[in-house]
Amino acid sequence: MSAGSRTAPGAPAGSLRHVLGHLLTPLLMCVGMGLAYLGAFHAPQPHELRVDVVGSGPSAQVLAQTLQDRADGALSVRTVADRSTAVHHLRTQDSFGAYLPGASPELVVATASSDTSATVVEKVFTAVAAEQGAPLKVTNAAPTADGDPTGQGVFFLLVAISIGSYASVAVIGGAGGALPLRTRAALVAGASLVVSLIGAVFAGPLFGLVDHGLAGLWGLAWLYSAGILLIGVGLHTFLKRWTTLGVMVLFVMLNFTSSGGIFRPELQPGFFGSLHSFWNGAGFVEGVRSHVYFDGYAFGGHVLVLVLWFVAGLAMLGLAGLAEARRRSEPSPGGDAVRGTASRPAGAERAEEGVEEELEEAVGV
Repeated sequence: MSAGSRTAPGAPAGSLRHVLGHLLTPLLMCVGMGLAYLGAFHAPQPHELRVDVVGSGPSAQVLAQTLQDRADGALSVRTVADRSTAVHHLRTQDSFGAYLPGASPELVVATASSDTSATVVEKVFTAVAAEQGAPLKVTNAAPTADGDPTGQGVFFLLVAISIGSYASVAVIGGAGGALPLRTRAALVAGASLVVSLIGAVFAGPLFGLVDHGLAGLWGLAWLYSAGILLIGVGLHTFLKRWTTLGVMVLFVMLNFTSSGGIFRPELQPGFFGSLHSFWNGAGFVEGVRSHVYFDGYAFGGHVLVLVLWFVAGLAMLGLAGLAEARRRSEPSPGGDAVRGTASRPAGAERAEEGVEEELEEAVGV
């Protein structure tokens, strides 16, 4: 039974105030999602996108300087001595394209790093080759798995794991609010395990987003999911029905937009690009890319990001435990006798209504 059906028939004004009060949450979500998604994605423009021109002679130097001047801050162009150095830069994500000029010009990219960045680089150097009157050969030094040709499947996997995690916060924090904190912590461990296993099934046998390294991907998914659940369940003690909005700000609005799953920081406004260096979604996406496609380069840093969010979740849960213990030690205004009689059913009913409302507000993206 919904909250509205329990309202007394003779109180339409109270019902209207109740509905209007709860409409505030979806309206704030609308504003937040619009600001975050449109702010991050509506007009991607490269800035300081690193590319290499292969060669050490004057012609290579002139070409690099010409591209740098034309780009007006969009590109950061440098010269490297040989092809192997340029490929090494691509495989360490130190550049996003390497151009080899000549009679048969070649562009080397790494789509596993970012398909959209590779597309931008290819567009630039296709025009350069056309000016030289030659077709451009494109070589991919780090292709993605066959099941994820654009490399964006990992981002949508992030979306699925995130929704499973923050929606579970509403259940454990709301419906399980009366349970001891230790029990809720056990539920967090169980829910994050299940969510991460579902993510691993999606990534491996079901859709083939990765063709190896599935165990490592599962570990990253569990660490990521557990961090969200710990933070969310801890926040619920303080935010109550506003928890859904809070976790959506943290793990949808700021998280998906800064993850690098669609556009890397070099194609985004500075605010979202700066979040990419330490937000948990970026830790997951870049950690998976590093583990699966780049031989673990910088993998430890991405894992550290997820570990720090996990530790922050443990700290939040600890603060919630202290706050709940303090509340239990405070005397009730109505006294123990009153709490044991008529107020208990009414309080239970109000709690049930609040849980239902919170679950209804735990919407996806």
